[in-house]
This record gives sequence, structure tokens and C-alpha cells, in this order.
Amino acid sequence: MHRPAPRTIDTCLFDLDGTLIDSIELIRQSYAHTLREHGLPEVDHAHWLAGLGRPLSWQFNQFTQDPREVEAMIATYRVYNLARHDEMITPFAGALEAVRELKSRGVKLGIVTSKLRSGAHRGLKHCGFEGLFDVIVGSDDVARHKPEPEPVLSALSQLRADATSCVMVGDSPHDLASGRSAGTATAAVAWGPFPVDELRATRPDYWLDQPRDIATLARSLVRRDG
Repeated sequence: MHRPAPRTIDTCLFDLDGTLIDSIELIRQSYAHTLREHGLPEVDHAHWLAGLGRPLSWQFNQFTQDPREVEAMIATYRVYNLARHDEMITPFAGALEAVRELKSRGVKLGIVTSKLRSGAHRGLKHCGFEGLFDVIVGSDDVARHKPEPEPVLSALSQLRADATSCVMVGDSPHDLASGRSAGTATAAVAWGPFPVDELRATRPDYWLDQPRDIATLARSLVRRDG
């Protein structure tokens, strides 16, 4: 784990998919299925990756400006995704234990995700994270999504937390841009699908090589009473 100058942190916000939960193959298959069902050509990996971490409405608006067709594509995606959800997602090894350590240290915890809040709850419950997070901000909770700062600012407001004592942890440039523009520190995770060079280009404050580094970050930065 790379460490810059010490900073006191009492709040951690997390992206979900690709950061705490390994759901990337499910997302990829759901996306490819949707394009096939709607008669659209398959896209290359770089094109798919560029939209990962953004709401489905943004992703499918790249193919059509017809709002009815976008809604139909979203519906197709969700039916396929939900049917395979539980069998295809797992927590990243060490992530659950690291989040539990943060909780035990009194850290305020939040999820900031571009999926629906109901979907986030389902994934958290299935992977054992249920009850660990104080707030969940989904794509249906804000008007402007990552990489805009609004979802991070919403989580901070609900937690009554200060951006200067918060770190946003995520696997995509959109996560890190959202946190940075909201005034938080940022931590990039190396185990997600995005290329290392692309993440390093965002100049994150912290670099986490493996999920257990989340706990290491907590031990080195979290404020202790007394």
C-alpha cells in the first residue's frame, strides 16, 4: 500500500462492484446479452470498460437517444442480471474482513454506487456485508452520477461527515474523480478491471494492492479517541 503524508480519516466511502464485490463477469455478460437482444453489434473491451461504473442509462444512451429504447435495454439487462446474480458474485477475498475492521474502529461507512440502491442492498446481503454500512447512495438517489461529485456529497451529508476526513475507495477513474471533486481523499484499488496506468493517471492519494490493504489504511489513518 502506497502512503502519502499522514491524514486523519474517520469516514470511508466505497464503490461496490469491482471494489468490494467481484461482479465484473456478471456485468460484462449482462451488457453483451442486452446488445444482442436489441440487435446491436458487439463492442470491444475498451468500449465496454469506458462505461463501467456509470449508470445503465448513460451506457445505453451511447447507442440510442430514444428514451423508450433506453428503458427497454435497461429492463433487458436487469432481467438477465438478476436471474444470475447470486450464482455469479462473491466478495473479493479479504474485503469483508477489512470492512469489519473499519466498523470495529468506529469508522463511518458508506456505499456510493451507480447501480440501483435495491441492487446494492441485494449484493451486500448476499456477500455478507449487510448491516456494515451506515448509508447507501445508488443511481436512483441522485440526479448527477459519478464522475460528478453529487453522490459522494450526498453520502457525506447523510453521514454528517467532513470531506477532508473522508476517503473514497474505488476501482474506476469515475469513482476517484467523484471523490476528488467532492473534496475527499481517494484510494484506488488494483484488483478491479481497470488498467493500472489508467488509475494511476488520476493521481489517487492511496494505492491499495489487495483488499486487506483497506484495513491497513484504517490502522494508519483512522482517528483514535484520546
